Amino acid sequence: MSVKQDITEVREGEDFDRQAVKQYIAEQYGELPTAPLEVKQFSTGLSNLTYFIRFGDWEGVLRRPPDGPLPPKAHDMKRESTFLKKLHPYFSYVPEPYVMCEDTSIIGVPFYVMERKKGIVLDEEFPPDVEITEARLRKLSYAVVDRLTELHTINYEEAGLKQFGHPNGFIERQVHGWINRYEKTKTDSIPYVDKVCHWLIDNIPKTAKSSIIHNDYKLNNMLLSRDLTSINAILDWEMATIGDPLFDLGGALVYWVQQDDPESIKKSLPAITAKKDGFISRNEFIERYARKTNNDIQNMDFYIALNYFKLGVALQQIYYRWKIGKSRDERFAEFHRRAKRLIKQAYKVVDRKLYP
Repeated sequence: MSVKQDITEVREGEDFDRQAVKQYIAEQYGELPTAPLEVKQFSTGLSNLTYFIRFGDWEGVLRRPPDGPLPPKAHDMKRESTFLKKLHPYFSYVPEPYVMCEDTSIIGVPFYVMERKKGIVLDEEFPPDVEITEARLRKLSYAVVDRLTELHTINYEEAGLKQFGHPNGFIERQVHGWINRYEKTKTDSIPYVDKVCHWLIDNIPKTAKSSIIHNDYKLNNMLLSRDLTSINAILDWEMATIGDPLFDLGGALVYWVQQDDPESIKKSLPAITAKKDGFISRNEFIERYARKTNNDIQNMDFYIALNYFKLGVALQQIYYRWKIGKSRDERFAEFHRRAKRLIKQAYKVVDRKLYP
């Protein structure tokens, strides 16, 4: 998505039995307009398939997993729907789930239908009809920090979300898990990778708090108000869990690319935050987060380095699949270069102690 939610005709092979879906929703949700079911598809996203559906003036969003064999525990519609349903009363920025369908006879896979949130998506372009000022971008920056602090300070046990994660040992599992993924998919030599891995293992925080974490918190996963100063909704909760909030903060900071970042990082993580004056710096982001949560933020070098490493490994995994012939998408042919840049940036963070 760029400056709007791109909705297209349903792609070939990704449609479903519309009458069966309409009947199921009507049975579970209640009376609906008699108008035919209209279906469009959100054009972006590489994971679950997402559709805009409408009966007359009633609108919703349907999410379902992709076709084909799926990894264990991946694309779990029941988990995602239940998580959002429990979180919604405490955090109105998530879409409210309406209907969950585990009956695979309806469209062949589980699916759920949720509230349609509206807004502008900032990806790599600003809306041409909105005046972009430093004051507006600073206000938006504050909203991004404040919604993250709000999420992290929700009592997840009170919300009934305790069973959605295993916070004990969360960071240790992240460190060793991503190192193991790298070892299984490494190809070209990457400088500093061994030093980064050893440093991460040696510096795993001894104690950590736990909270609800989004796990992919970034600007283009949000729907913004028309004037770009507030957040209407936060999307893509499929990786949400209970874990260390500073890991979530570190991920947000890695995506928050600055104008003075190296060109290698801007190429690897294209972000609108690096294109215009007004967005706050990462250090300002950290300071506001610390003040809002009333926490003493420590070890941010560790959390930011871990997230650069994680993203580098994720790109390396995609490149590995391309190199061994499991993917023919030529975009992935250069992903090992991006992986190298991100892992090198992880090394710069740990070597220079860039953050408080």
